[in-house]
Amino acid sequence: MSEKSDKRSDEEKISDILLREYRYKREAYRFVQEALEYTVRKRGKRGHVSGRELALGVRDLARERFGLMAKTVLSQWGIKCTKDIGELVFNMVEEEIMIKQDSDTHEDFENVYDFDEAFGSGFQLDIGIADS
Repeated sequence: MSEKSDKRSDEEKISDILLREYRYKREAYRFVQEALEYTVRKRGKRGHVSGRELALGVRDLARERFGLMAKTVLSQWGIKCTKDIGELVFNMVEEEIMIKQDSDTHEDFENVYDFDEAFGSGFQLDIGIADS
């Protein structure tokens, strides 16, 4: 996936999506866009980002930004599984906020990871306190 835009702003395009798609909040779309930028920066090179890479980027950015509240925040925006990330992406592809390659599919986002495992009790937050 990569970014693309036409004369309408991304915010206007997201508003158009929200008129027909009620499952996700505006913040979910913005966050997935930020996660795309985060994923590209993290890997250190531009170019195509696969669905799996983007889903992992969403996970990592959510953990970094929201810590132990990540699953709750994402859920409030309508993101409850990696399939939802794909739905958000393809809604943005339809509005030309993002572009895809011919090989990109909805299935690329299915079951990339389990949200309970990624954000649940097994998720450890490093708060940087050294042992004395």
